[in-house]
Amino acid sequence: MSDQTFENLKELPITLYQTQCVSHKHEVLICGGYEQRACYSYHTIKNEYKFICEYPSHIQLIGHCVVKLIDNNNKDSNHITLLSFGGSKKHTLVMKYVSVWSNKSNISNKLNKSNSYNEWIPFTDNHNHPIILEEIEITIGERVHVFDLNIFQFTKHDTLPTAAFSYIGYHCFVSRTENGQGQEMMKTNKQTYQMLLFYKKIGLSIEYDEDNNTFQFHQLLVCDDIAQFYYYAYVRINDVIFFFGGWNGMYGTNANVSKSVHKYSIRENKWTTFQNMLPSPLYDCIAILSEEDNHIHIIGGQNYKHESVPTHMKIKVRELDHLLLVMIYLLFIYFDETQINIIICN
Repeated sequence: MSDQTFENLKELPITLYQTQCVSHKHEVLICGGYEQRACYSYHTIKNEYKFICEYPSHIQLIGHCVVKLIDNNNKDSNHITLLSFGGSKKHTLVMKYVSVWSNKSNISNKLNKSNSYNEWIPFTDNHNHPIILEEIEITIGERVHVFDLNIFQFTKHDTLPTAAFSYIGYHCFVSRTENGQGQEMMKTNKQTYQMLLFYKKIGLSIEYDEDNNTFQFHQLLVCDDIAQFYYYAYVRINDVIFFFGGWNGMYGTNANVSKSVHKYSIRENKWTTFQNMLPSPLYDCIAILSEEDNHIHIIGGQNYKHESVPTHMKIKVRELDHLLLVMIYLLFIYFDETQINIIICN
């Protein structure tokens, strides 16, 4: 298997890294990036981009987070709500998004009913008071917080068992759900949320008991081959987390930007590394699963020269599945530098 496994798509309208993306039907919503306020929708069938809006001019994006808010009372599947927060420059904004690919009359009807569609506005409580999740920025890397969106309050603060690191950032943090890519937290029958955190040599399983308002932490195996990296893209699909690229945080001769793809099996607590699989070294990119066509999209990032790139490529999930099937029979395979080294760590 070579880097031709990845299909190059139309380049991004701008060079972009540290972006945030959300999948919505046949769209991938690209929400800003490092000091880039523009937001776009990429259509997975048309292979085209459309401008949505910009973040407000006073917002500076450095390490922000965007998530899809789930509203069980929303019967209109044509629009979704996004929450943007975090980073070193704190902000908390919300957007009601209606597809920019809809016909103009549908968009006009939405916009006529509300002036707040397809634009970032302050996140407010039921009394229209702005909410800033500033405690998250202050204690990043040391604490874990629970914020209840129903009552607009923090309900729990706890300390992560990561004494070796006073700072954790540009890490992997996913929910442990049964299906899908884990964009939303899943509640088990025991009222417990399960999450996974990876950062360099740290691996944690985190369980939050909502009824008792308590956390439990369990150490996880981290393979030596990925332990030096962060700034990787990642995506969870069912029982597996895939990691793409990464950087060791160093410059000059000590710098290492990865071309590898790592796979972590949650159930087996086992790592598999596919070396030299990406077309080129890449970090600060993002991975997102488009469930409509079952492709993983890799968007933006920086290259080994630490230059922002307009990269957009995709790979079929079944292509990665094929590699995993090969590993049933092979423990270690070595090819030359243009091929892939496959290593198992357990």
